[in-house]
Amino acid sequence: MKRTSPDRPWTVDTVTADLHRRILDGEFRQPDGSPGRLPIAGELAAAYGLSRQTMGRVIERLKGEGLVHTRPGAPHGAMIRNWEPLIFAPQQEFDRDSADSDIYTRLVRAAARAGTSRMDDVKVMRADDEIRNKLGLRPGEHVGVRRRTNIVDGVPAHTDDSFVPLRIVDGTDWLLPGSVARGTNTVLAELGHELVRAIDELEPRMTTEEENRRLAIGDGNSLPAIQLTSTGFDRDGTPVQVTRFTLPRRRNTVVYERTKPDHSDGDTE
Repeated sequence: MKRTSPDRPWTVDTVTADLHRRILDGEFRQPDGSPGRLPIAGELAAAYGLSRQTMGRVIERLKGEGLVHTRPGAPHGAMIRNWEPLIFAPQQEFDRDSADSDIYTRLVRAAARAGTSRMDDVKVMRADDEIRNKLGLRPGEHVGVRRRTNIVDGVPAHTDDSFVPLRIVDGTDWLLPGSVARGTNTVLAELGHELVRAIDELEPRMTTEEENRRLAIGDGNSLPAIQLTSTGFDRDGTPVQVTRFTLPRRRNTVVYERTKPDHSDGDTE
């Protein structure tokens, strides 16, 4: 069935948006509610008045957003992915039971999801201006960097990059390649810099080309995302670690919980 566009011919952007809406509306689900399939590329191309090659770009974008997946050589249309966003609750970092795991591990565990992590890079570099200012570093001072991509149910959910002054972690397990079994926050605590407070900053932006590759979004298919920049402080009030999370839409939902202080035991006069 041919799709009509109200004002202008269909483009990659408008077809992607239209299929995005139709998928989220459940149009392609099976009668029992289970995930269905999109029509084959040829049928979609005819419906939107586009070439098969152009429709292929649309499918790649939908794959990048985590809405569909395909198998090489499969004769049928792209399969709708039964995907629920990870509920990302930054306030859980300082939960009492946080000693044995990081925030990502606890979030995945609490949601009964299948989660893994891929360590993309561990290195030493000169701090950029933003990191230098947040950590109170001298011009030209270096930081240790750990770049990680967290994966939920087989889909890269978000990037997770941490920066700590090199003078704190030089020669320690924090800079070892791969995962640190007891957790890098535990390493910082052992070094006398337990993280006890954080300031979180949220900024909407598009994913970068580097993040597109890490998140399997695909070159040229940048997605709207939230950058969560968390600056962690030790008990002396010293900024110790800056962590940048890039949280693409549909793959993550950021949720904060706020509680009114209990003054019931105080003097009410």
